Amino acid sequence: MARQNSKDKGVFERPVDSGIWWVRIFFRGREIRKRVGSKTAAKAYYEKLKTEQREGRLWPEKYAATKGTFRELAQDLITDYEINGRRSIVRAKENIERLKEFFGECHVTDITSDLINAYIIKRQKQGVKNGTINRELKILSRMFTLGMERTPKKVTSVPYIPHLEENNVRTGFFEQDEFLSLRGALPEYAKLPVTIAYYTGMRSGEILSLTWKQVDVINKQLTLSPLLTKNKTERKIFLYGELYDMISTAWEAWQWQGQSCPWVCHKEGKRIKTLRSAWSRATKQIGLENMLFHDFRRTGIRNMVRAGIPDSVAMTISGHKTRSVFDRYNIVSEDDLKAAAQKMMEYLQPAPNPAPEPEGVS
Repeated sequence: MARQNSKDKGVFERPVDSGIWWVRIFFRGREIRKRVGSKTAAKAYYEKLKTEQREGRLWPEKYAATKGTFRELAQDLITDYEINGRRSIVRAKENIERLKEFFGECHVTDITSDLINAYIIKRQKQGVKNGTINRELKILSRMFTLGMERTPKKVTSVPYIPHLEENNVRTGFFEQDEFLSLRGALPEYAKLPVTIAYYTGMRSGEILSLTWKQVDVINKQLTLSPLLTKNKTERKIFLYGELYDMISTAWEAWQWQGQSCPWVCHKEGKRIKTLRSAWSRATKQIGLENMLFHDFRRTGIRNMVRAGIPDSVAMTISGHKTRSVFDRYNIVSEDDLKAAAQKMMEYLQPAPNPAPEPEGVS
């Protein structure tokens, strides 16, 4: 709740920016707020506005196009996500809730660069990582962009919204012995998902959404439809070796059970929503508590590159559209550096002189 001066009904202070006083006045049937500063300055400004209002001089142009509030912009963004079928709408709503705690009572003109910086500082003091804050600010930026595109406009100018430096790039990946140890510690229903992840670098959501309609056992391939991939692009992945054997065995079991369960990865006929609990127990058991399922994505990409698969082909398999993101996953290990040093030594080492022929041999 805003702290309001009992005598000056249009002057108040908000908890989110304590020490900064605001002015509230009603103009043409709607409420207008302005962030002023000190209480004394706010009281003086409020009296000035009341005088202009009585005399009919209350900025008919300045606020004519500024009709948007934070809540209106937030609802417009949700509507835009719904219309376009954006799968990230759940996360967008979560980010809006975080923003609403700070900006919820603001009009568009209230949200200045200074106020945005105050939001960033508050979130950082709460221990929130810069990457999370950046995703929240991205939603705020999109809200302003949509407000500019509306007719009539709800936004006339967009404040500067910074992008914070992130230092959260992981370098984790599984060596083969670690993968085998982890798979051995997991329950049966979780073995197939991690095997698919290890050999293909697919995302966990893509794996747990796989249905048998997407699997062609005869031609040894699976197809990811645009509806299931993050970048909405169809991908074909060919199956081989142990991966094909495991999927083929699961397919035969599915045939034997009457094709009642459509999911490739399932637990007693029910779709697996998450492997979090099983993963936590297994990684703790083998001493790899810091590893994430997503580290299999890095592992799959690195293995493809080490196997000599061209980067463009590996990017198609993994579903990366941009080179910069792909390179972040193509991690160089200590063993890679040792192998490079060995190759350089072999290349630069002078060739041995041929042994002299024994005398008397023509």
